[in-house]
Amino acid sequence: MTAPRKSARRQALEESLAADPSDTFLRYGLALQCLREGDLDEGRERLEALIADHPDDQVAAYQQLGQSYMDEGDSERARDYFTRGIARAQVAGDLKAAGEMQGFLELLG
Repeated sequence: MTAPRKSARRQALEESLAADPSDTFLRYGLALQCLREGDLDEGRERLEALIADHPDDQVAAYQQLGQSYMDEGDSERARDYFTRGIARAQVAGDLKAAGEMQGFLELLG
C-alpha cells in the first residue's frame, strides 16, 4: 500500500514546523491535516506526541483522537480519549470542550 499523497498545505506545515519544532499550534495543525488526508497513523501519532508533551494544554487533541477512533468504529479507544480529554478540559476550565466530548461519549453509549 502506498502512502497518501501529501498536499501543498501539508508540505507547507511540515516546512514551518521544521523551522520551529516547538510550535504547538503548527504541530496540531499538521496532525489534523494528516487526518484530513487519510493518513490516520501519522495524524494520530502526531496528536499522541503532542498530548505527551503538553497534556494540559492540548485538550482539542484528545477530542480529535477520540473522533478519529469513533469514526473508525474503535469505541474503546475513542472512549478512552474522550474520558481523558474531559478530565483535562475540566481542569483547564474549558467547559465547552468537556461538554462536546461528553456528547460524543453519550453517542458511544
